[in-house]
Amino acid sequence: MAMRKSRSLLLMGAGLTAVVLSGCAGGSGHGPQLPSASFVQENEGPGEEYVIGPLDQLTIFVWRNPELGAKVQVRPDGRITTPLISDMPAVGKTAAQLSDDLRGQLSRYVKDPIVSVIVDNFSGTYSQQVRIVGATEKPAAIPFRANMTLLDAMIAVGGLSEYAAGDRARLVRHDRTTGNQTEYALRIGKLLKQGDSKANVRLQPGDVIIIPTSAF
Repeated sequence: MAMRKSRSLLLMGAGLTAVVLSGCAGGSGHGPQLPSASFVQENEGPGEEYVIGPLDQLTIFVWRNPELGAKVQVRPDGRITTPLISDMPAVGKTAAQLSDDLRGQLSRYVKDPIVSVIVDNFSGTYSQQVRIVGATEKPAAIPFRANMTLLDAMIAVGGLSEYAAGDRARLVRHDRTTGNQTEYALRIGKLLKQGDSKANVRLQPGDVIIIPTSAF
């Protein structure tokens, strides 16, 4: 009887040890992992959900009325002027929303106008930028492009600095719907130095990438 009890206690102890060890192994990371992304993307534009910002350059086309179209730059005050339309607010709208607003104004002069807006060169508002800070060659805020990946962002800032701890980097993402902020683990060292395609991840507008320095 005593032998059975002793054996049961040993088995329970071994089970608890395994749980603790597995918990330590799982907790060695510094955030959840994001799914991998392809190196090559089909679309390099700003994306349908891109929000127009100051100094963005736009092409406005009015079907069958090319004289009403124009190439314009959004002014610092957030407005644009085109033939027949003065001081139209543009900042904070998507290209589709601006097209609808222009269509509404032009309908006073043209029957059922069809208006298209294309964002040619863009800077993006803060919420549309990806910011990279810490141990990189040139920390920067870069405009988000459709299907932008971690590799694209790191190329834009010149890669990691000499003493960067790329595999301890993290991505901070803000959820506009819930207001919550989540941190994800990144493996930038494996991506850039080893060419590990699984370490490449898709970015979103407003993402912040933080790269720490290595501890000597």
